[in-house]
Amino acid sequence: MLSTTSIFSKHIGRPLALQQQPLPRSIQRRSMGMWPKVRPKRVRVITCDVTGTLVSFRGTLEEHYLGSARKCGVDISPDVPIGKAFNKAYEEVCGLHPCFGGSNISGKDWWKLCVSKSFEYAGVDSMSEEQKERVFQRIFSAFGSLKAYEKFGDTLPFLHFAARHNIVMGVLSNADERYRDSILPMLGVTDDELHFQCFSKDVSIEKPDPRFFAEAMKAAEPHLKDPSDPLKPSHCLHIGNDYAKDFSGARRAGWHAILLNRYGEQEKAAEWKRRGATTLDDLMDVVLWLGQSGCKLG
Repeated sequence: MLSTTSIFSKHIGRPLALQQQPLPRSIQRRSMGMWPKVRPKRVRVITCDVTGTLVSFRGTLEEHYLGSARKCGVDISPDVPIGKAFNKAYEEVCGLHPCFGGSNISGKDWWKLCVSKSFEYAGVDSMSEEQKERVFQRIFSAFGSLKAYEKFGDTLPFLHFAARHNIVMGVLSNADERYRDSILPMLGVTDDELHFQCFSKDVSIEKPDPRFFAEAMKAAEPHLKDPSDPLKPSHCLHIGNDYAKDFSGARRAGWHAILLNRYGEQEKAAEWKRRGATTLDDLMDVVLWLGQSGCKLG
């Protein structure tokens, strides 16, 4: 971790003699991965991450991957460490082809490589080329269907709340285009509820890069109730479930941010709070939080 002195030197650019002076408390907190809590005065734009915020996975990765392999005639043990192997493959393919391939390869080809490496790293070497193709097609199809996703019960009520208060509502997610093109519409989350959707695959930028949040602001501007009133980062709120990508990324961009502890992970939530994140249980808690903040909406 960088020292507070090096953080100060890098981001503030003061002369060396001043670098040894005590740092402002806000900079001290950020150098420790912490942020001061700031309530918004006005919220005109809200963006949400998708998985873990608006929708949830159904079943486990092991069930989908190993089940698909068995249905294609692959003799595979339930003890195969496919979850651990997937995590390794996912990180590797993200490094090889960031942003789900961006403009370089298709999202489907990206996932095909990830699935192939997942089984390889799990030690599954008995599949023929035909079986590999069939297994991938089955997995890819499942993760574009209701077999793998469901929306949270408070998703649509929250989106309707935003609409009633003239809040521009969008999605900001490190994901490929299938969320926009099929998964969200299939779950009943359509353009009627969302003004815009920004996915890392489309713009070749991903959270926590502040430029991704800037792209969301550009997408939101045409939908503002009063476009002549300039949109500021402080007018924007992002809701997600990852401290580095969603909370810290949004705050670095000048936005407000909330993390949702949808699955009751108390230790993780306590750590988020310790590091300065506003942490709530669900989207209805966000509605209450906005009301208690006394901020202007829309």
